[in-house]
Amino acid sequence: MESRHILDDAGWDRLIQDAAYYFDDLALKRGFQYYKQKRVIGLKAVPPGLVTAFVDGTERYSVEIVLGAISISSCSCPVPGPCKHMAAVLMNYAETERRPVPLLANAKSSAQARAAISSARAEQAGGSADGGAGSSPGFSTNVHGTDHAARAGRHGETNDGFRSGSRESLNERGRLIPVMNVAEWHEWFAQCIPGQAKDTRNPRYAQEALASILRIKPPLPPGLEKLFVLHARLFVLKQVTHPSAGRSGASAPSLGYYTHIAVTELQDEIERALQTPLPLVSEPEQRNRIMDTLGYLRQELLAEPREQGFYSGLYYLLWRQWIIPEMPDSSLLKEELRRLEQEEANRTDASPRPASLTALAWMHFLQSEDDQALSLLREAAEGPGFRPERLDMFWDYLSEAGESQRLVNWLTGTGELLAGQRRNGLESYARFWEEAVRLLPESEPLMWRELAAMLPLSGGIYEEKLLERGRWREWMDYQLSSGKDPANFRVRDLQPLEKNAPELLLPFYHQAVERYVLEKNRSSYKAAVKLLKRLNKLYKKIKADDRFERFLESFTARHSRLRALQEELRKGKWTP
Repeated sequence: MESRHILDDAGWDRLIQDAAYYFDDLALKRGFQYYKQKRVIGLKAVPPGLVTAFVDGTERYSVEIVLGAISISSCSCPVPGPCKHMAAVLMNYAETERRPVPLLANAKSSAQARAAISSARAEQAGGSADGGAGSSPGFSTNVHGTDHAARAGRHGETNDGFRSGSRESLNERGRLIPVMNVAEWHEWFAQCIPGQAKDTRNPRYAQEALASILRIKPPLPPGLEKLFVLHARLFVLKQVTHPSAGRSGASAPSLGYYTHIAVTELQDEIERALQTPLPLVSEPEQRNRIMDTLGYLRQELLAEPREQGFYSGLYYLLWRQWIIPEMPDSSLLKEELRRLEQEEANRTDASPRPASLTALAWMHFLQSEDDQALSLLREAAEGPGFRPERLDMFWDYLSEAGESQRLVNWLTGTGELLAGQRRNGLESYARFWEEAVRLLPESEPLMWRELAAMLPLSGGIYEEKLLERGRWREWMDYQLSSGKDPANFRVRDLQPLEKNAPELLLPFYHQAVERYVLEKNRSSYKAAVKLLKRLNKLYKKIKADDRFERFLESFTARHSRLRALQEELRKGKWTP
């Protein structure tokens, strides 16, 4: 064997931990048989961290293993996920590094036995179970979210106790939660939920389903507890949004009012969980489950119908809160990008998938590849189902990082993607512009340019910002150009102008008075006379009473034939 890599104690502990997490017991046992039969050929460990070999099975298979990242390792055999050929290679590698191979072969069963004993003791003592052994600094590039459920039964495993669904078997299987992987959790969840029809999709169903899972859960360490409950909610969310999940040919039904309430409650709980940190210092073994959580959310994000979008916000929140703060380098981003590109390339639907394109944009963005990211977002915006509110995550990331120039560039580059967005979406856009101007004051002209370019969509926000910043003339020019009516404003709305720039209100009021008169009805005449009182007040404020007198004289003379208007002027005591 060619090798320049020495497997130290920490690496060996991690290897046993990964074997217990990613391989089922039968794959390890059969891999051990292949290892003993010397079916592994041409083992190499160059460069360090990469192990390659061939394994003679039904035919000769090529195996490539990335140490610390089993889920992105591969074998040319048809079995999905970690297989017996990969297990055999790991054991042959352990032998060359002079490590006890039987520990690797029995990793799963030993971990299960320890977990069951620990759980039973914890239940008796009212304490908490040991979440597992082994540690590893930082995240590996384990981003696939290996489909362990697809592997369950591929070697003919029965797991009869688990699948029978009896309370006793569920309790017994529940003791193994600390050594189960995420896919095995979800398989266990399916046995725990109540038997009522899944078509009952309302808050009560969601609460009862979640309670049925958590009722059987043994005591767990804090980090493992948080991840387990998070996935229990994710499982129930899928049952609520897609009760036909798992039935071939079934499509996602439309969601009713009470279903939306249940979904909102579940999403809020999941988001709150993701916004609180995990105790990874004391439970580093949970990193594999975080990566499996990433794989789960990616899979759901890419699979859900365009009109739903329940998982995309959770996917990005997981990155922001739990993954990015722990990343030692950019290798995880590169691998996630590769995975997303592969998923996109494998699609048979030719129409754009906004969720997939937005996720790809996020990966490029995190690697500061802004041109590629913006291009992908523009492509996503061209198709149905694009969610402009997802742009918040890009702006928020840059704002939090204090990257002022990038934030300005992204705000100017994404403004065009907000077409058709409601006011609440534009308020977020405007709020980040305020932050950009605070960080980079010289960017203020760009803010006004972008908001003006979005008129009339941005009208309300544009006006508010003009008033906030004392840009009285621009505010008045906008009211005049858009034909706004003073009657639509409360007196207090116009008080800042009356106080700081009263002369700018004169053309606004004069224009409105003439417009009211042209309508030639009693109601509009009354409005014109009422507005004359406000004009009179303004002229007095600027000490130009004589100008108002001249205007009033000219006004009454020009409209002397409008009898109803003259009557209203007399009632208002403007004429004798």
